[in-house]
Amino acid sequence: MAPHPALAAGRTAVITGAASGIGRAVALRLAGSGLRVVLADLPGEALDQAAADAAARARNGAADVRAAPTDVSVLEEVIRLKDEAYAAFGEVALLMNNAGIGGGLGKPWEAYGRWREVIGVNLWGVVHGVHAFAEAMMAQTTPCAIVNTGSKQGITNPPGSAAYNVSKSGVKTLTEQLALELSTDAPQISVHLLVPGYTFTGIGGNSPSKEKPPGAWSSDQVADFLVQGMERGDFYILCPDNMVTREVDNLRMEWAMQDLIQGRPALSRWRPEYKAAFEAFMARGGA
Repeated sequence: MAPHPALAAGRTAVITGAASGIGRAVALRLAGSGLRVVLADLPGEALDQAAADAAARARNGAADVRAAPTDVSVLEEVIRLKDEAYAAFGEVALLMNNAGIGGGLGKPWEAYGRWREVIGVNLWGVVHGVHAFAEAMMAQTTPCAIVNTGSKQGITNPPGSAAYNVSKSGVKTLTEQLALELSTDAPQISVHLLVPGYTFTGIGGNSPSKEKPPGAWSSDQVADFLVQGMERGDFYILCPDNMVTREVDNLRMEWAMQDLIQGRPALSRWRPEYKAAFEAFMARGGA
């Protein structure tokens, strides 16, 4: 497979949520591949260290790297990020709207303040990235890519994390709409929905000092899988992990869609009266 042209050496990537986790892993990987990288995240030591680590791998050192303190929930700050990236490097080949926070736990009527925080970063952050960057990238008329980071929870919608699930479901829908519109308005820009599996990142309260659970992928594995998926031209880049295969994911998604098709109660997978039916469905491989 040929590398995606947006990931060619000498081109520029802007990555939000780049101070830790998947965003940091992608930034370091691309810097090591010769790209110029703009790392965006909240200001602080983590962002500064990630930028220093990227500079250590970059072809021209610190000259190829920018740390851009940004709160993606604020449109004006994302517009400023765009302006800084273009002022520094003259183009943006890859936009990765990756910034995200967890903690959207609870029932739909609980923790209103946290709802606003989670939606503000996870969904509005992606909306702001698209609004700030898309038309400028279209005007370049060069091969580019936009990657939005979703979640399996935005597809199968497990109970207990309503705000988070809503935010990631919204990212999925936005990214699908963006892909369709750009396929005619700017076909030189590919669009990709990254859907990580169980990944050891900071979002779940992990820290680099803690040991990665055996069932989780590392952020580096997700970064590699993203690059491979872009090379294949995949829109849905659905990652497995060390516990769940793609086949299992497919069956879970199939069951979830059949709730609608068959008229079952919402989220039947987690209802006691459907427990045996779901287990049998998984055991026989669907249908």
